[in-house]
Amino acid sequence: MKAIKYVFSICLIALIVFSCEDDENLDFVDTANAPTNLSLLTEITQDNTGLVKITPLGEGVTSYNLNLGDGSDMVTNIAPGAFVENTYAEGTYDVTLIAKALNGDTTTLTQQIVVSFQAPQNLVVTIENDPGISKQVNITATADFAMSNQINFGDGSEVVTGNIGETISHIYDDPGIYTITLVAMGGAIETTTYTEDFEVTAIVAPLASAPAQPARADGDVISIFSSAYNDVPGTNYFPDWGQGGQGSSWALFDLGGDEMLQYINLSYQGIALADGTSVDVSGMEFLHLDVWTADVVTDIEVSLINNPASAAEAPVTRPLTADSWTTIEIPISEYVDQGLSVNEIFQLKFVGTPWAAGTVFIDNIYFYKEPSQAPTIAGTWKVAPVAGSLAVGPTPGSGDWFSISDAQVAERACFYDDTYVFGTDGSFANVLGADTWIEGWQSGSADACGAPIAPHNGGAATYTYNDAAGTVTINGTGSYLGIPKATNTGEISTPGDAPSSITYNVTLDDINNMTVEIEAGGGVFWTYKLVREGDVPSSPLAGSWSVAPEAGSLAVGPTPGSGDWFSISDAQVAERACFYDDEYVFGNDGSFANVLGTDTWIEGWQSGSADACGAPIAPHDGTPGTFVYDAVAGTVTINGTGSYLGIPKATNTGEIANPADAPSSITYDVTFIDDNTITVQIEAGGGVFWTYKLIKN
Repeated sequence: MKAIKYVFSICLIALIVFSCEDDENLDFVDTANAPTNLSLLTEITQDNTGLVKITPLGEGVTSYNLNLGDGSDMVTNIAPGAFVENTYAEGTYDVTLIAKALNGDTTTLTQQIVVSFQAPQNLVVTIENDPGISKQVNITATADFAMSNQINFGDGSEVVTGNIGETISHIYDDPGIYTITLVAMGGAIETTTYTEDFEVTAIVAPLASAPAQPARADGDVISIFSSAYNDVPGTNYFPDWGQGGQGSSWALFDLGGDEMLQYINLSYQGIALADGTSVDVSGMEFLHLDVWTADVVTDIEVSLINNPASAAEAPVTRPLTADSWTTIEIPISEYVDQGLSVNEIFQLKFVGTPWAAGTVFIDNIYFYKEPSQAPTIAGTWKVAPVAGSLAVGPTPGSGDWFSISDAQVAERACFYDDTYVFGTDGSFANVLGADTWIEGWQSGSADACGAPIAPHNGGAATYTYNDAAGTVTINGTGSYLGIPKATNTGEISTPGDAPSSITYNVTLDDINNMTVEIEAGGGVFWTYKLVREGDVPSSPLAGSWSVAPEAGSLAVGPTPGSGDWFSISDAQVAERACFYDDEYVFGNDGSFANVLGTDTWIEGWQSGSADACGAPIAPHDGTPGTFVYDAVAGTVTINGTGSYLGIPKATNTGEIANPADAPSSITYDVTFIDDNTITVQIEAGGGVFWTYKLIKN
């Protein structure tokens, strides 16, 4: 394993050198680490000559110097991958290794080697199953007069050589009892051997939780079993269905407070909703579940069972990856294509392959559809006051170069009370209070708490959040997330270099936790962990709206806002009372509905008769839809065939003349006059502008 790591470090250095030839920016050299994971692989010939082969190993190394410890000259400029041979007399020697990094930093290691021409004595061997890796054994041996050992793992794999006293690990293909043989070797011809029949075990339960689930609006998910969402109440997760008699069983497995379903010797088991309860998942797009198993269960069949009266079911099978969580996403269409209706799902069934032979752990069982609106980051956020919440390294998410400690979190309390406020209207603000953490490049003094320094002192700004791309752009010189020095072009060294905007990669781990990353120059990745403070703010559109019952509230003309061609009069408002009581309902979960009642204003293109009040005509009859409000762009998109604002005939491509031509979505321009009044405009074809005035009910 060390040799593999070492080869990787050589490749990394080669890549860095190659990059230097293509890019003269060497700023990254200053951030390089001193060499790490140093060791000396020592191998002595077993012929009483004292000839020792010494191979330096390490990561992030460009060259080595080696003091052999016997009074001879230091060996210098040893290239990575090279070795040194030296003949020692019997005795104990302190060998010193000095490793140099690309930026000149060095790391020193002193390792003792014992050269003896006696056979190893007092050999003690420790063999253990690894607590975290299934079927891995860790072997450590100590002995007097020994320098190295060879291990035969007893499974036909290659014999491995390592230093005495170091741990050597091996992963077996299968659990079971294996004869492990260790030979301790020194400089003598004679060796000492140890043999043990050892039982290698497999890990049979997960050691880590399933992946965190994304933030989802209530209307976008029907949860059966998941702590991330609101589960259907009264569900029975272990109805058994008579399988206990075949040796199948179940349990609620608790992993440090994280509960998951455990099905033991899985033949078939499943889940039953409460009596009289079913869920309509026809509006959902996927069934999600996370499954963990050891290497016995290779596949899991997941069936949906619909309609308690007929109990019609359809199965879908997915493979499982041993000893890790398998995330399964099954399109609902795979069930529908088998002829299954999915409007009354009341049971789910799980079948293991092979039958009744292994155990599975299942978490996060839910149906979902793609977000009806982007998961909002609107609200107030802080950097989480925990170790590791602020980190930087050479790869996304790493903290190899710096990861804040608990002590540093306490030291920087003035930083951890800073807030980042995303408004529902697209505004953004750094709210820093009287003091924040000021670094030397800002103040010219040592890093310490201090008054905010312009322009990083909380000026007005805006933001644009792109859920699909997973990015947020902060617009406003001096506005930032995390720390002010990390920008898209590098780490700035003077406040005057603050850019006018910065784009960050963001991941909503859930509705209250956000991971923010930025590459601040080539190969310098900062990561921040943010937590929400307070509740998710409501959309400003949330609520019920109607067209204002006043003259001019419905108009059309050749320019935005004009009523040159038509502007409704007071008499027409009275005539169309059935229209003015229509409601446009925006849910805070992204849902939308036209609530029209028993009648609305029906035009001739819909009915074939004169315009008049009448029963709503499909698809403009209140079919549920969704909406996405973009505060920065000043638009709202209504999704759902037949859903609309104002009048149904005005669409983005023109005025339709047949209900069947209703589009699947319409985008409107929206302007807030005040919290309870909006102006809605749409260009319905070239140069045809409809304007509606809506008021909140």
